[in-house]
Amino acid sequence: AVLLSTSLRPGRSGARPRSTPQGAGARGTGSPLLAPPRRGSSGPGRRWLLSTPIFYVNGPPHIGHLYSALLADALHRHRGLLGPGSGRLATGTDEHGLKIQQAAAAAGTAPSELCSHVSGLFRDLFFRAAVSFTDFIRTTEPRHRRAVQCFWAALQGRGLLYKDFYEGWYCTPDECFLTQAQITERPDAQGRPCKVSLESGHQVHWTKEENYMFKLSEFQEPLRKWLQGNRHVISPEPFYQVVLRWLEEDLPDLSVSRERNRLQWGIPVPGDSTQTIYVWVDALVNYLTVAGYPDAHHAWWPAAHHVVGKDILKFHAIYWPALLMAVGLDPPEQIYVHSHWTVRGQKMSKSLGNVVDPVACFKQYTVDGFRYFLLRQGVPERDCDYYEEKVIKLVNSELADALGGLLNRCIAPSINPSGIYPHFSESCFRKGSDHIDVEASGRALAEDYELVASVDRLPLQVTDYFEHFQIYKALESVVACVRQTNGFFQRHTPWKLCRDNPAEKCWLDTVLHVTLECLRIYGILLQPVIPATADKLLSRLSIKPEERAFTDLTFLPRYHGKPCPFEGRKLGPDMGALFPRLETPRGHQMEIKGLRP
Repeated sequence: AVLLSTSLRPGRSGARPRSTPQGAGARGTGSPLLAPPRRGSSGPGRRWLLSTPIFYVNGPPHIGHLYSALLADALHRHRGLLGPGSGRLATGTDEHGLKIQQAAAAAGTAPSELCSHVSGLFRDLFFRAAVSFTDFIRTTEPRHRRAVQCFWAALQGRGLLYKDFYEGWYCTPDECFLTQAQITERPDAQGRPCKVSLESGHQVHWTKEENYMFKLSEFQEPLRKWLQGNRHVISPEPFYQVVLRWLEEDLPDLSVSRERNRLQWGIPVPGDSTQTIYVWVDALVNYLTVAGYPDAHHAWWPAAHHVVGKDILKFHAIYWPALLMAVGLDPPEQIYVHSHWTVRGQKMSKSLGNVVDPVACFKQYTVDGFRYFLLRQGVPERDCDYYEEKVIKLVNSELADALGGLLNRCIAPSINPSGIYPHFSESCFRKGSDHIDVEASGRALAEDYELVASVDRLPLQVTDYFEHFQIYKALESVVACVRQTNGFFQRHTPWKLCRDNPAEKCWLDTVLHVTLECLRIYGILLQPVIPATADKLLSRLSIKPEERAFTDLTFLPRYHGKPCPFEGRKLGPDMGALFPRLETPRGHQMEIKGLRP
């Protein structure tokens, strides 16, 4: 069972790439892809439950929220294509806390009404974005309230909670206490000095109140042993090292409740009407709620995979594992960490007026276009930058021109008048261990054999990159092969070959067959990232829905001496351009900097 989840309440979003996965590029000859299972993978036959962030409802969704959801959606879709297994994808909203209580009061509305409205915005966004969720959880639901209360009772029953007076700096926007080392002094809008969080820049205030405390200090050594025994549990590696350094410092006990007279909008502490359960404890338990806690979670836990924003790593890599250990549950199996999105080099901010609306991006770039941009340009290890010229340049170059143009060229009536999946000729494209010998006896060149080798090993490369949370590298490898295929097509100029000449017709059909086979592989591999465009491509090639799993990724079977089920099949109906070119807004120059190749 696998539970893959992403961060609670991420801010902006994007984790240092691991080195090229071992085995990438080492695949054999045209055998169907069944990814080798590894610890923490959700390979064939396994269950998986993925969770996006439960997003905080203090404001409408932006592209950082969307990015986190798309990461989980792409992983969910990819793993669903690997083979037999059962999968679910949960998303939802985090709806308790002082910030919500204050925002509702300022708006003159009830907290429940504010939560329902903003939660609906997130739900609608994910429908539009084709996020394939099967469960949308809200922390105001009765099932979650029950899970949180049972979790609290388990902590209390094990003697790991005690009541004490707590004082310290509290940041309401971030809903957390901070140490002296985590704050600094900066002038406010009126120029007066005020204390703020070093990380978020939000103002903090000194708070003293009687709270329940969790004995976090007792878990410092268990946490260290857990991490040292599972070196890859947090990736990329630099974030693993960050958590180890945190555990070298003192790990004080954690305040896990707030006084009820300060915070009414939350789940009350069972048996103590004066206290409200701390919003982060409430929120973290959502991972167990969607797994069926407290009655049916064992089918999914502890094979849990979290994808979290770097700004909330401590909550997921220290507090959450400690809380799980405290109630007798294992920590998550994997924590993937991603960074944030900026806009033209600046942090997204309401005050700067540069918060990007994902729905507006869908209208400008299409849903698949914007999905592709975020997952292609989003490098988890570092903050990534958005601006519209970059989106247009990338999407036009790689989707409209390279991929769409390739499809158009090989299915055009002038070059493929019969409109079928052409036949492959072994005599034109001979197989052999020595490319020099086979090149001398056929029409294929050395570069053509390099293309076949590249596409043959591409599925395993892509799967390895997905397993290592490097979706952007998976897309880079696909794009590289698309470019190789365009080079193959251009090199052999099939539009110059004469169909009336039997020898030239044989070679023409073989060139078209190889090109369509490449496109079929690309279409299957791109389904997790651009599902609508991939469906359009595969439908144009007349690839049936039941022929689109990764178990159907045998590439160029005729080259390997096996029958090809697609030869002679009538191509699907013409549905126009695979991907329309995006127009550059007037007044914008196409000066693209920092666009990764």
